[in-house]
Amino acid sequence: MRIIGGRLKGIRFNAPESLPVRPTTDMAKEALFNILYNTYDFDNCNVLDLFCGTGNISFEFASRGIKHVTAVDKHSGCIYWVKSVIEKHQLNEIEVQKADVFKFLEQKHGPYQIIFADPPYDLTNIPKIPELVIKNNLLADNGMLIVEHPSLLKLKDMPGFTETRRYGNSSFSFFEPVKGETTSASDQL
Repeated sequence: MRIIGGRLKGIRFNAPESLPVRPTTDMAKEALFNILYNTYDFDNCNVLDLFCGTGNISFEFASRGIKHVTAVDKHSGCIYWVKSVIEKHQLNEIEVQKADVFKFLEQKHGPYQIIFADPPYDLTNIPKIPELVIKNNLLADNGMLIVEHPSLLKLKDMPGFTETRRYGNSSFSFFEPVKGETTSASDQL
């Protein structure tokens, strides 16, 4: 894994092989950051990195001058690794939280301009992520949620969906805030 832009550009990180992760590819990451960098002023953005794993996305944001990143993962090894890189490279804009992502989303943090979620592809409740983000109003008015998921999974019927971009076996689905949306469809039954 390497940083592709900003002050840490070119630095390679060799995360322990024992971590249960599948880092975002450089090609997909570069495409994502081209979109985000042309949409947001990173100096004023609060970011939430869900299922942060190796910290790949959090480090990229920090390298590019983001205001603040909250990185969340429940795996102790991932948290330890991310904290060690933060310390080594003085990435003080990253705050790490060891937590179950779904419980974290229920606690109503935010708002965030950018929320990035890269859950394990075998997770059956990936569609719950946009539902919880929208239901709990975690996006700022101009905010964006990006969910990385297997290309076979379709999220176009979820609230706030705007588009999907495919990069091989992985896709990014983009969501925006839904005005007046405070309950999920299941809450209305």
